[in-house]
Amino acid sequence: MSRPTTRVLTVLELLQTHGRMSGSQLAQRLQVDRRTVRRYIAMLEELGIPITAERGRDGAYMLVAGFKLPPLMFTDDEALALSLGLLAARGLGLAEAAPAVASAQAKLERVMPATVKRRVRAVDETVTLDLSRPTAPRDNAALAALSIASQSQRRVRLHYRAAEREDSERDFDPYGLVWRGGRWYVVGMCHLRNGLRSFRLDRVRAVHPLDVAFSRPEGFDALAHLTRSVATLPREFTVEVLLETGLEAARRQVFPAFGVLEEVAGGVLLRGQTDDLGWFARELARLPFAFEIRRPDALREELAARARHLLQQSTRAVTGA
Repeated sequence: MSRPTTRVLTVLELLQTHGRMSGSQLAQRLQVDRRTVRRYIAMLEELGIPITAERGRDGAYMLVAGFKLPPLMFTDDEALALSLGLLAARGLGLAEAAPAVASAQAKLERVMPATVKRRVRAVDETVTLDLSRPTAPRDNAALAALSIASQSQRRVRLHYRAAEREDSERDFDPYGLVWRGGRWYVVGMCHLRNGLRSFRLDRVRAVHPLDVAFSRPEGFDALAHLTRSVATLPREFTVEVLLETGLEAARRQVFPAFGVLEEVAGGVLLRGQTDDLGWFARELARLPFAFEIRRPDALREELAARARHLLQQSTRAVTGA
């Protein structure tokens, strides 16, 4: 309940939901005093919301009998977008996502026309989105604070706990937030390391806004940077493969985390990092165009072993052995 406007709308929502509430009940729910509640009631009346106030010790506030907010009007496409958005929110690794989505949907349905309400419920009950393996943070505080700081381009002090359980603190310019691979990340300029870094939000312990402005690089793509960082993260084997195709065709077939693509003479050079050459060989084998492994030699051996295995399987299928 951080903003007066939010609290005023919450008063309206509480009166719509409960019908009748005393000033002390509203004050307790909003965590304000009764004088502030009276001010919020006056603001609603100024907006044309008819409210009846009962006087006396046991008095209460209520909406005038028969008053309802006008129904929200949505086109078919808007209703579909709203339904899918609520459905997707459950799978985006947000803390307490399910009750928040259910509450938001219930509020919207109370003011929706019946036809729109049916469309929203139809999507909710019949559509399934595969948003794989979400890792939820402890709460949504870091996501909210960092998104505000990124939008307003204000620096923050970030308290972070690494995978090794080591805590650190740094000044950080959040350029953007990314949902990728079941986790939320923030990407930006780390002043502790003096370079671009990305951090998992489920490991962020606290975010403190600072009164310092920053300028985001024009056209900065947080998702592209994070994807490139993952693809080039140092691992046991460095891989280089020349793909005998064009850059656009390569981009359609090679998923971003597989490696970095660069157009060169004779095709497209794929540079990647891996700890598992067998997995890398299997991914290469599915490509629809020719390629040349430049390094490491062990990758050629893995690919040859994969080819022998597939040949054996095809022979068994023919002979029935």
